[in-house]
Amino acid sequence: MTAAWHTDEDVTPNPHEVEFMAATLEGRHGLLAAQIADFFSTLHGHQGDAGRSWAWAGVAELVRKRQGERQHMSAF
Repeated sequence: MTAAWHTDEDVTPNPHEVEFMAATLEGRHGLLAAQIADFFSTLHGHQGDAGRSWAWAGVAELVRKRQGERQHMSAF
């Protein structure tokens, strides 16, 4: 059985899903997590899937926010 993308479906993630995606990327890829999320955002954008592109951009933004917060906390 072959899986297929359904670009016409609403794939907007809820905040819990974005948090989970960000945590998973951070756990697996560390400091590269935001760049990986950006890659997926760009990939889906080039494929014409704006919903998934937007979702991954949100994940990248959250990862960068959390990285900034960790850096700020480590400065003290």
